[in-house]
Amino acid sequence: MTRWKPVLTAALVAAACSFGALDSPARAQNRPFVSAVDDLPLMPGLEEAPQGVMVFDTPSGRIVEAIATGRVSRESVIEFYDATLPQLGWARTGLTTFAREGEILELVFLGTGADPLGAGTLTVRFALSPGPRAPR
Repeated sequence: MTRWKPVLTAALVAAACSFGALDSPARAQNRPFVSAVDDLPLMPGLEEAPQGVMVFDTPSGRIVEAIATGRVSRESVIEFYDATLPQLGWARTGLTTFAREGEILELVFLGTGADPLGAGTLTVRFALSPGPRAPR
């Protein structure tokens, strides 16, 4: 049994690593997510407004709008999503727009956001809509 212990340990470690790899990077870090989009992480410092969620299914794809607010800066939101979304398959197509598998995600900012004195609330509207499909 002693000679099998290193092999068994290596197999268990490999299995644990492979199960972790199946989960998205954001889920693995236990981040909260926008309620209407399973794999859209909610940036720390933002809080989703439950009454601000709207979901429509159309023949060309889903349309989702969600609102989150917080004392964060516009720049920090852009940096967070610019770093996080590519890990989830999104490609940046503009300063605040991303595309993935026939969908477009746009971040729209309302309010002033955090300023050097700590005042101001930023509202972020997440707008998901059908986009151009990749050619087959």
